[in-house]
Amino acid sequence: MAAKATLTAKNLEALGVERLAGLLVEISTGDAALKRRLRLELASLGSPRDVASAIRKRLIAIDRSRSFVSWQTRRALIDDLETQHRAILDPLAKADPAEALDLMWRFLALANGIFERCDDSSGLVIGVFRGAVANLGRIAIMARADPDDLAERTFQALLQNDYSQYDELIAALNPALGPEGMARLKARMQEIEREPARKIPLSERRKIGWSSSGPIYADDLENASRLSAARLALTEIADAQGDADGFIAQYDATTRKVPKIAAEIASRLLAAGRLDEAWQALEAAEHRRAGWPDFAWEDARIAVQDALGRASDAQATRWSCFERALSGAHLREYLKRLADFDDVEVEQRALDYASKYKGFLDALAFFVAWPALDRASMLVLERGKELDGDHYEILSRAAEALTGRYPLAATLILRAMVDFTLGKARSSRYRHAARHLAECAGLAVLIRDFGMFAPHDAYLADLRQGHGKKVAFWSLIA
Repeated sequence: MAAKATLTAKNLEALGVERLAGLLVEISTGDAALKRRLRLELASLGSPRDVASAIRKRLIAIDRSRSFVSWQTRRALIDDLETQHRAILDPLAKADPAEALDLMWRFLALANGIFERCDDSSGLVIGVFRGAVANLGRIAIMARADPDDLAERTFQALLQNDYSQYDELIAALNPALGPEGMARLKARMQEIEREPARKIPLSERRKIGWSSSGPIYADDLENASRLSAARLALTEIADAQGDADGFIAQYDATTRKVPKIAAEIASRLLAAGRLDEAWQALEAAEHRRAGWPDFAWEDARIAVQDALGRASDAQATRWSCFERALSGAHLREYLKRLADFDDVEVEQRALDYASKYKGFLDALAFFVAWPALDRASMLVLERGKELDGDHYEILSRAAEALTGRYPLAATLILRAMVDFTLGKARSSRYRHAARHLAECAGLAVLIRDFGMFAPHDAYLADLRQGHGKKVAFWSLIA
């Protein structure tokens, strides 16, 4: 009986067509999203033109809407968008790919209007549009889109990329554009680079703010945005064409010295087999933060050193990254390349180094992530005075990791967060501090010897004496 009541397609078939149809009508009453889905399914029984018409009408309705989409109503919007997206992919793209291509462009054109009235703090809405960009490339191939037309539509879209919805557009459309379409798109972007900034009469200019150099005008921002979009597109076109020089040409001599840009240039030159030039690009970089590694630059440097056959230099760079920033990723890569059994000795040496590292929180985070929880516990017990309870994002993870085997260290971390919260009267954190104090009480029964540290009852008494007037906190404890 239970097996027959399980909701599966096979079991539902037993209800019969009429019964299922009645249930769907009943269930869809008051559910606009489900009704739209059912109408699309009914339209699919007719011609592709019927499906396209239904989708187009819904896209127009979404575009015309002006109501704000809060986090409470965001799910309904996402469901609606995904329904239209799926309908374009199947059945329409299979039956009429050219019509599906046009509708997918129209679907993507909704993005700017939606984001102007939508809370997308979760990133779910932009995810729908980025998925549509990926599918656009597949549909363009199915539709055998004209390369020139596709290039022009891509050009116009990239100039309207206000919310980064088109960030992967060139890569997605590269196969469909082909050499002809990519050349056309490149030429259009180069036109923007060459064209002078658009000037309008001063009386027509709209002032939108101020900077240290004077007023900021809307047309200046628009010109800067167009130029930025063109240059970004040209770097992506260069990548799609495997053109390292085209990529480099988008940056002036000064910008090429920025470590992150130097790393990107070096990676393109490395892929092209131009190893010496890649090394020169890295060596020309100018570092502004002495002592702290620019990881993108360091990783590019390691890759080039390995490619040049300078394995010992690459190892030295990995170790240097570990020493300067306690980079666990670089230490792991370093240990992988050591002879058998040497890695154990070197790992212990690295852990000893981390124990004495000047940045207490960096060391704690490293030990927890490695993991070396015994070292993390020793660090807390020996250097507990350096605990800064304001860094709850690191300390919370550390306390959770240490709770099982090292309750005293976990307690000291929790106390640091409680002390900071009450000492600074951070009322917004009182609820968390109350939870941390309760966790301390639970851990106290697991601690046989508090050593030089106050037992829980003594700590609690001191806390009441020092912060007894913070009624809002103690009410949570009660």
